[in-house]
Amino acid sequence: MDLIDRSLLQFIQEDSRITVHELSKKLLLSPLSIKKRLQRLEKNGAIQSFTVILSPNVIGKNVKAIIQIANLKIKTQQFEEIIKGEKDILECHRITGINSYFMKTVFSSIKQLEAFTNRLSLYGKVDTSLIIASPVSHQISLPKTEYLQPSKNE
Repeated sequence: MDLIDRSLLQFIQEDSRITVHELSKKLLLSPLSIKKRLQRLEKNGAIQSFTVILSPNVIGKNVKAIIQIANLKIKTQQFEEIIKGEKDILECHRITGINSYFMKTVFSSIKQLEAFTNRLSLYGKVDTSLIIASPVSHQISLPKTEYLQPSKNE
C-alpha cells in the first residue's frame, strides 16, 4: 500500500459514492489506474465492502443501547448463531475481560429493548446501557503512514 492507495481509501471512506472519474481528477491518475487500484484493494481485503449508513432516528429506531453479556451458559458458537439473526444488533464483538460479548443495538421502543434483553438473559448475565450521545461515530480509519511507501508503478 502506498500514499496514493491511502488517499484513495480516505476519499472512498468519506464518500463511497464518489465516481472513478472524480477520483482520477483528485489523484491525478487515469480512470483505468484508479479502477485497478480499487480492484486490488478489494482483492487484498483492504476494502471489505461499499455500504450506506442509515440514521437510526430517521428510520424510527430511537432507542440505542450497548448490551454486554457475561457468564455465557451455552457454547460461543451456539450463541453467535442465535444472535446473527437479530436485526436490531448493529455490531457484536466477542471480547476479553469480565464480559464475553459487547453489542451495539437499536430498537423502536424501550419495550423492544426489554424483550430482547429478557431473551438474552436466558444465555447469560446481561448488562444494558442506553446510549445518550455518540460524539464519535463511523470515524475514518486509515493505515499508519510509516508502513506506506511511494508508488513505483505510476
